[in-house]
Amino acid sequence: MNQLRNFFRVGPARNDHHAALRCAVNVGVPLLTLLALGHTELAIFASFGAFTAIYGRGTAHRQRLAHQGKAGALMLVTILAGDLTGLLGAGAWGIVVGTTIVAGAGTLATGFGRLKPGGSLFQIFGFAAVASLPVHPPLGPSMLAAALTVIFSLLVGQSTWLWPHWRTPWLRVREPRLTAQERRFVYDDAVRYALAVFAAGSIATLMGIGHNYWAMVAAAVPLVGQTLAHRVTRGVHRILGTFGGLGVLALLLMPPSNNLYLVLVVAGLQFMAEMFIARHYSLAQLFVTPLALLMTQLGHRSDPDVLISDRATETIIGALVGMAVVVALSRWPNAQGQGSPRRAGIHSETRVHGGHGQLH
Repeated sequence: MNQLRNFFRVGPARNDHHAALRCAVNVGVPLLTLLALGHTELAIFASFGAFTAIYGRGTAHRQRLAHQGKAGALMLVTILAGDLTGLLGAGAWGIVVGTTIVAGAGTLATGFGRLKPGGSLFQIFGFAAVASLPVHPPLGPSMLAAALTVIFSLLVGQSTWLWPHWRTPWLRVREPRLTAQERRFVYDDAVRYALAVFAAGSIATLMGIGHNYWAMVAAAVPLVGQTLAHRVTRGVHRILGTFGGLGVLALLLMPPSNNLYLVLVVAGLQFMAEMFIARHYSLAQLFVTPLALLMTQLGHRSDPDVLISDRATETIIGALVGMAVVVALSRWPNAQGQGSPRRAGIHSETRVHGGHGQLH
């Protein structure tokens, strides 16, 4: 009964609108700029560069800059690798293998870099989506769009420093070295991500479903959590939330749409996703699902019916594979979270209180 109540429980709001507003600005302004310049084919690169803003959302300004700097550099490397993979024509299986490598390496990078969110979900999405583009713009402009968006995200992340009321002391936060048990957890976690991504991607590819990266992204979702029950619950949340989100997408695509409409909707969905992502994962998926699909629509339009069908099928495949990996490896050392970075503090954030409560 407690598990059922927890499934539907929405966590308390903690000034989430401040981080949500920053994330919406980080994605909206670059996309509007590209739209004004007539280069929407670069929109997906700017969108993934804007993922920088997701990291360090509740930290002091100096720590946020450090975390977002690491995250931005990691996203740029990921985007570059995905673009080169696509330009070289690696094909569906090449993308599966490449995403598997990114899943493991990205988890190591976020784990040892003490980044939150942990794991490699955003790197998996960024690499595979870029590698899967049907048409690749020139490498230089693509990476320039991504890099400028990362820089813009760093500036927006520090913007509240301008207001003394929200300014935090510019102090260096010394983070203790990882213990041997914490390092082992990071390595084990990287193996879990790689196994889940490879299995889900292989199944989707063998079934001949388009957009095989959605299965790989969904497979990574259940791997985040402190306990077996929490991880399985996230997988269920992913499936239910995705189907609700596909309904939201269908409604959003009902009126005739142009690129300006899509950009404004993407910014709004980013805001709403960040409002709920830490409070209730299923509710957040109502906004994350159409957000992810519309991001890929800018500059590269696809049949909405095919998108919705592929997304639904591959989410089920990926989430089930991710949950299966979690259950199968539940007796693996640290699988239940003992000594995990999430409990030991690797992924913890320093929250600064002042004026109206949490840091902005």
